[in-house]
Amino acid sequence: MNFLPLYIQYPSWIHPEIFPGVPILGLVRWYGLMYICAFATAFAILKRNLKEGALDSYAKDGTLQKATEDDIFSFIATGIVFLLIGARVFSTLVYDTSGDYWKKPWLIFWPFHNGRFTGLAGMSYHGGFIGGLFGMIFWCFRHKRPFFKWADAMCTAIPLGYTFGRIGNFMNGELYGRITTAPWGIVFPAVPRSERFSASIEWVSDFMQKIGMNPTDALVNLPRHPSQLYEAIFEGIFLFAILWILHKKKPFDGFLGGLYTIGYGTVRFFIEYFREPDADIGFRNSENPIYMFTSFSDISTGQILCALMILGGIGVLIGSFILSKKRSAHS
Repeated sequence: MNFLPLYIQYPSWIHPEIFPGVPILGLVRWYGLMYICAFATAFAILKRNLKEGALDSYAKDGTLQKATEDDIFSFIATGIVFLLIGARVFSTLVYDTSGDYWKKPWLIFWPFHNGRFTGLAGMSYHGGFIGGLFGMIFWCFRHKRPFFKWADAMCTAIPLGYTFGRIGNFMNGELYGRITTAPWGIVFPAVPRSERFSASIEWVSDFMQKIGMNPTDALVNLPRHPSQLYEAIFEGIFLFAILWILHKKKPFDGFLGGLYTIGYGTVRFFIEYFREPDADIGFRNSENPIYMFTSFSDISTGQILCALMILGGIGVLIGSFILSKKRSAHS
């Protein structure tokens, strides 16, 4: 029995805009909506932590500081501002190789391109992580609240919200993976979003034969790993489940924050082997083609940043553990 073709066409009804072609409403994009869903989810989970008393703490004079709903709203709002700044700055100054943003930094937060509204297209997770971290530190310092306790609660809330962000990437047809013969490989929209290959090349012809693809043009668009969905599942739902199961059993404040940082860095590091690096950056240590898996030794910028996250998470675990022991000794 022949089950070919062994790939999936990207649904033609999916567009970056929720209402494509509709005046005004055509400006509303799935990616922006997913951000709203992510922040709403984070607020709901923090509110659950609030009801459980996980955010209450004691002041230096021994009085109990009860956290309120206004506190978590303020906490998230501050984190969002810093997160967006960090994500945008990192995306434009680190991942963009044109140098335009270094020469014209005011374009970093300019939502128009060639007179057309594009929004702030381009966000970096790692930049958002750093920005959000500084936002949480700033808020906790200003409101005199224990950073590790609040960071633990936020790190529990982040993964499930992150799932929506990656679904938004999928709806945009961006951040797709490398080519694959897996039956769930998806043919994403063609140029300029997805590179096409000449059907006359031998390896391309062999590749198409394996998946039952018949070329209708001289250039073909090959199926790719839906790496956005891999990330949504493993960096989002899977990581959230682990943290949520442990959130009432954490041995000390800072444990969940360290565990999230290590967990995300580890999962993302391996998913990067399925995801295609930015074309203008490529691999950091080789000239191998970015559109296919060649070797585990090919390292992307994302993997370098994930390795730093893992080391940082280990540092957080060690530091917060030592701090908790010192507090226990003085109590």
